[in-house]
Amino acid sequence: MTDVVDADELLRRIWRGRACAAEAERSWRERAQRLTATDPDGAREAAVRAHAYEAVLRVLEEIVSPGGGPVRADGVKQVT
Repeated sequence: MTDVVDADELLRRIWRGRACAAEAERSWRERAQRLTATDPDGAREAAVRAHAYEAVLRVLEEIVSPGGGPVRADGVKQVT
């Protein structure tokens, strides 16, 4: 990585990565649900991959808006 980028470009790249991670997480979650009845091992692997993308998504969210708080699995931010 030898490109020099400014803060705006870096933020755009983070947002693109976040969008990609969100789409991949959604896709793997759907796949896990589809495979639950027919292929339990495949469903388990898909669920693990979905959790991995969820972790990436949370890290990118924390970079973009630090201290934003955790988001529950149903997409609702917990407010205390």
